[in-house]
Amino acid sequence: MAPSTPSTPHGSGRAGSEGGSPAPTVAAPGSYALDDVIPGVKIFVRKPLPNGQDEQRKAEILSTRPKPKPSAFAPPPPPDAPPPDPRDDTEYYVHYVEFNKRLDEWVGGSRLIIEKEMEWPKPKEEDKKKKEKVGKATPGASTPTRMTGSPRPSGSLLKKAATKAASAVGKAQHPLSKGTPQGKVPQKRRGKDATSSIADDDEDGEEDDEVVDGDGDISMAGSDGDLDGDGEIDLSGPQNPQAAPKVFSKKQEIEKLRTSGSMTQSHSEVSRVKNLDKLQIGKHEVETWYFSPYPVEYAHLPVLYICEFCLLYYPSFTQLKRHRSKCTLLHPPGNEIYRYDDISFFEIDGRRQRTWCRNLCLISKCFLDHKTLYYDVDPFMYYCMTIKDEYGCHLIGYFSKEKESPEGYNVACILTLPQHQRKGYGRLLIEFSYELSKVEGKLGSPEKPLSDLGLLGYRAYWQEKIVELLLNSDDEISLEEIAQKTSITHGDIMHTCQALQMIKYYKGGHIIHLTDAVLEQHRKTMSKNRRSINPAALKWKPPVFSRAQLAFGF
Repeated sequence: MAPSTPSTPHGSGRAGSEGGSPAPTVAAPGSYALDDVIPGVKIFVRKPLPNGQDEQRKAEILSTRPKPKPSAFAPPPPPDAPPPDPRDDTEYYVHYVEFNKRLDEWVGGSRLIIEKEMEWPKPKEEDKKKKEKVGKATPGASTPTRMTGSPRPSGSLLKKAATKAASAVGKAQHPLSKGTPQGKVPQKRRGKDATSSIADDDEDGEEDDEVVDGDGDISMAGSDGDLDGDGEIDLSGPQNPQAAPKVFSKKQEIEKLRTSGSMTQSHSEVSRVKNLDKLQIGKHEVETWYFSPYPVEYAHLPVLYICEFCLLYYPSFTQLKRHRSKCTLLHPPGNEIYRYDDISFFEIDGRRQRTWCRNLCLISKCFLDHKTLYYDVDPFMYYCMTIKDEYGCHLIGYFSKEKESPEGYNVACILTLPQHQRKGYGRLLIEFSYELSKVEGKLGSPEKPLSDLGLLGYRAYWQEKIVELLLNSDDEISLEEIAQKTSITHGDIMHTCQALQMIKYYKGGHIIHLTDAVLEQHRKTMSKNRRSINPAALKWKPPVFSRAQLAFGF
């Protein structure tokens, strides 16, 4: 006789209340059917690989749905296509365990491997506490129990992290700024026996080409910052401003970034299901990473077609082609403030170009896990980077900036489109944001917290600029002078030096100690042929807004 199949993951608590054994946590092979697979269980799934083979990966089921009907705009299946498998009538949204959240996808039931064991979801802590209270209560006596409150909303965590980061950067004074005589820091001290957190990493800063971050939700701690035990990243800085933050080796940090995905503040964000599969932007077909609030009518399309100039979206290529015959826009609808070679930057006011900026935010939400606002674009200026050819200026990436930032942030959201990543454009966006800060005469920092790729990009940029300035300086240089020459805030400079283990205590003061590993990586970075911003090509004055122009929503 076949083993019994539990009808619910936890047995609804009956076994424990009736004195029986607790419900099993793992279902043996053959003891369950496809109908028993529910959200929360972990089961093995066949994952097709680029080489044509399949790999069996353990995955968590996040959601289920009936197989959507083909859209009227979807192309018909080829005549030699195999008949549909009845197991694919139900689709499962899976998250591969120990893999990045960007790989989450919908799969048919035929890809689930029921010949292997399946792990039931663990009972919630609240359920355990209730059961303990019931077990301790006197039999026959009614004991009133207080309902456990709902968990703290994720917004409070975001606010707390941002507030803590702002206070740590704005108010903290590190011993480096006062421990040495007259605030001066000897900048060149090399030791062959010194160690560095990046000594064994052979990627030498390539990560800075992929920069992603979200409006009002950016983080910074070397940028994916310090990671806590839940796989989340806390770049808000230490509670004690004088204390050094946790520092991971670069190899350890990249491994945590690979498995944790972008920064999220609550479990509901992690479990969110993306609604689009692919975007067609110009000649590029791009797979989406996360959920984006496009209209529900477009949710189950195989491809969503987007005009690469006005960013309007269409369900079919025919509609896009008809639109392109009428669309006259050949560049972002703003003022061109920079042009050098084939790279241009356009400045766009979110209040004047609401539709275009909202469409831009809808696209960026497909690649930013924690970007939540797309309709409230009035308080932001958008700086879009394009590359020019005979057809027009094609969007590469952008960053947004608050018109009035009390914390002094020079970037609110920054994104390089995936089809243009790994080409150095992310670093170019970061460098341009600091060039604007230099024109304004202010110190700038990205809004906290940063995403995972945003962290890697900013950390590589800060390291490059700080080391380059120290090597080119013959005299002692203070922390204040480094900040004024680079427009990087004191907090970002200190975090970068601590993350690279460059801060040393020497003869009663703190110094910046350039290790051989840091110098070797800097040499490799500078040997690459990369684009950079030409300050002479920037034609821009900081915009000035009246009180009425800053009264958004009133």
